[in-house]
Amino acid sequence: MTSLSLEHLYEQGDPAKPVLLLLHGTGGTPSDLIGLGAELSPGSAILAPAGQVRENGMPRWFRRLSEGVFDHEDVIFRANELADFVVQAVKHYGLADRRLVGVGFSNGANIGVATVLLRPDALTEMAAFAAMSPVPEPPKLDLSRTRVFLSNGTRDPMAPLPSNDELVARLRERSADVTVHRHQGGHQITLEAVEKARRWLSTGGSGYPPPA
Repeated sequence: MTSLSLEHLYEQGDPAKPVLLLLHGTGGTPSDLIGLGAELSPGSAILAPAGQVRENGMPRWFRRLSEGVFDHEDVIFRANELADFVVQAVKHYGLADRRLVGVGFSNGANIGVATVLLRPDALTEMAAFAAMSPVPEPPKLDLSRTRVFLSNGTRDPMAPLPSNDELVARLRERSADVTVHRHQGGHQITLEAVEKARRWLSTGGSGYPPPA
């Protein structure tokens, strides 16, 4: 679909289930996480945009200066770009009354948590696998209506735990509800992580976020 600001895939899914915003990793495509989405919430609607940045020909969500060093200005720009797309898509597809949950891996997880930190008007729930802290000093917004699930490997050289710990701190400082999962692997999504995320997603329900 190209009628919205970002190229994307959309599948209507079961209106009684949450809409999953799928955010691929570096070199991925909008279809990459469809299988993961089906594991987390079978039958859910799928909204899967494509990253707009290219690094050596590979799609990404934002620029980086080197391995593990993000271009923070571009992170902010691209997170707002993604948030604007989500707002457009919610209106375009008539999803205003539906629960929207982001699901991302690696670079997709990073843009997802950046969007949560910067634009809670667009995204308040995020399951992030192998995420790092995307911006050093995010604005001090009220994220008390936000839920985030973070799964990281203790042996992941690409998303080191100190950066993930910083992300957890930034989210909790802003009153977000954060669930942390650690596994003994590297830069990957484990079966245990999928099960933990599935349980986390199932506990949100239509009653979350609480009313303002």
